[in-house]
Amino acid sequence: MKQSDSSARLIGLDTLRALAIALVLMSHYNGFVRHAPGFRAIGSVGWAGVDLFFVLSGYLIGNQLLAPAARGEPLSVPRFFARRLLRTLPNYYVVLAIYLLLPDSPIAGHAMASVWRFLTFTQNFVLTYGETFTHSWSLCIEEQFYLVLPLAVIALVGKQRSPRLLWCALAAAIAVGMATRGMAFLDGKDMFAASVYYSTLARFDELLPGVAIAMLKHFHPAAFTRLLRFGNTLLLTGLVAVTAVLYGVMNEAPNAFLASTFGFSLIAFSFALLTCAALSPASLLNRLRVPGATSLALWSYAVYLAHKPVFMALRPELLARGINPNAPLTIVAVMAAGIFCGWLLYRLVETPFMQLRKRLFPTEVPMVCQAGLSSTVSGVAGK
Repeated sequence: MKQSDSSARLIGLDTLRALAIALVLMSHYNGFVRHAPGFRAIGSVGWAGVDLFFVLSGYLIGNQLLAPAARGEPLSVPRFFARRLLRTLPNYYVVLAIYLLLPDSPIAGHAMASVWRFLTFTQNFVLTYGETFTHSWSLCIEEQFYLVLPLAVIALVGKQRSPRLLWCALAAAIAVGMATRGMAFLDGKDMFAASVYYSTLARFDELLPGVAIAMLKHFHPAAFTRLLRFGNTLLLTGLVAVTAVLYGVMNEAPNAFLASTFGFSLIAFSFALLTCAALSPASLLNRLRVPGATSLALWSYAVYLAHKPVFMALRPELLARGINPNAPLTIVAVMAAGIFCGWLLYRLVETPFMQLRKRLFPTEVPMVCQAGLSSTVSGVAGK
């Protein structure tokens, strides 16, 4: 969720969000400008930026919903949805309109899902690689998640303020995600098949470790406080876990079935450790300010939506002029163009609607960072 007072932002969460969008930018530069691997090892795992967005979104949205539930206050579902829609829809609809107005341009894919699917955030059910506006798949999963989570909180926590049933549902839902990917593998599909990668059932469980952090914070505050004392241990453990899991996924270790079944969940768990580290005042993540990270985090949703069509539009221009897409200056220029267009979208569309939201639905609980790939988060890769 956006926070106008930069002093109230947590540097660690901004750093993670900036890292997430940087990973997505590198992945899409390779895929849509370079058309070849690049950025060494980190470029091959750039798709994981969306997974990081999912975990951050799970925490930040869970934080909004679980804070009043833990206090025994009623949850206003209409207000929650109104705030979320004002946050996510304006940017999204502007970019969707650009795609619809330019069906024969370089930014178009070989096909496009029906408009009604884009309007209802259900296009991820039918997307295949190479279609138009495919990076909206992660926004679909987040929007669908926003429908389910508040209802689950009301039904399972209720006036009793007991998280027990919600913990059980959380564990069961993660198991469903793993089982879905396991069955897809047995059906002859791997974890990067479009029908799996874009699937709600195969990916939604990555938001749940973030929700678990929010549950720990609000329903088990003593344990949460003790955990945050070990900020740098969480940071180191998270970095080791992320590295090991991504290596295992990319190399299908210990075997393809296990990597496909558990890979995305383990990536999310690893990023959850980094998210906990980012919430710890003692962590290096909250001591080391990375230049530009706060701004990039603030613009991340808009940049996520805008950068891919910019990349796709620039590639034929580079080729027509004989410009090498592998040249460092070209990479910097194309990346800067994607970020700049995201910044324009943020300033011209997102900011006015966020100001309107602030007037209509003022924040009741202090927020520490901009939420999600679509809050993303995403909205994300689209990853």
